[in-house]
Amino acid sequence: MQILIHAADAKQWQTAIASALPTAKVMTSDAALEDRQNADYLVVWQPPSWLFEEQTGLKGIINLGAGVDSLLNNPSLPAGIPIVKLRDAGMAGPMIDYVRYGVLHFQRDFDCYARQQRRFQWQEQPLTPKAEWGIGVLGLGAIGARVAQALSDDGFPVHGWSRSSKTLDGVTCHHGEAGLTALLGQVKSLVTLLPNTQATRQIINAETLAALPDGASLINPGRGSLIDEVALLEALGPTGGEESDDKTNGEGVGRLRGAVLDAFDTEPLPADNPLWGHPRVLITPHMAAPTPRDAALDQVIETLKAWQAGEHVPSVDPAAGY
Repeated sequence: MQILIHAADAKQWQTAIASALPTAKVMTSDAALEDRQNADYLVVWQPPSWLFEEQTGLKGIINLGAGVDSLLNNPSLPAGIPIVKLRDAGMAGPMIDYVRYGVLHFQRDFDCYARQQRRFQWQEQPLTPKAEWGIGVLGLGAIGARVAQALSDDGFPVHGWSRSSKTLDGVTCHHGEAGLTALLGQVKSLVTLLPNTQATRQIINAETLAALPDGASLINPGRGSLIDEVALLEALGPTGGEESDDKTNGEGVGRLRGAVLDAFDTEPLPADNPLWGHPRVLITPHMAAPTPRDAALDQVIETLKAWQAGEHVPSVDPAAGY
């Protein structure tokens, strides 16, 4: 079995995979052409087109992340080769923490207290009980489902949305266009954990934002492509709303209370992007759920062994985009 790795930390992956599969030939993409063009399996993150063009007998591709949009958009990606992506792989725990923080940021009024601190103002805000703070989770895949159920266990009423019908304990599940509309009208915090596909691109737009109640908040640790940034800025209102503590639609405040954003269409986020300076936006540098190598390695090895044994492994549907 010949395995070719392309990633920023390819040498570390090479060492780990070679240790777990001592009979395999494990290379990185800087190996000699005569070696790397005969790979059985690729283990990659955002590989260049030439890597695919060189291959002569490729049997499978493992994507070192949950998002496969950059891989599927590669013009040289060979058709008919199974693609396996990481599913959870230790990312769910950090993602739950990130989303939980984002929800509490607004439910416990930490955004208001931050503004008050800048004015040396000591004023307690009335507490909104968890039972009255509906949360919507868009995307109920391996990670989204765990996020939704964790928030439900915390005592929040949670609504989940997916393309097709799903059932999750403690979560009110919706699907399809009508289901999305029904969810949006019931939530104070909207969490986006959808894949990047043609169907989901800019799903958070003027129409969906207008369907949220006044004073709702947005938390996006998923994909930057999900959000129409122009519509988001309009919903947030002018930057002059900084000094208002009105949490709904007050003077100088848009209908959206605020946003916690971790993913963007262009990364790093350009310095001239107006989101940087908006007082009701909290920006983090795509750090919500880093992939722990040990947990990811287990999935990679399991997949390689299954393929080598001729077993079926659930793979990405290129048409669906995930």
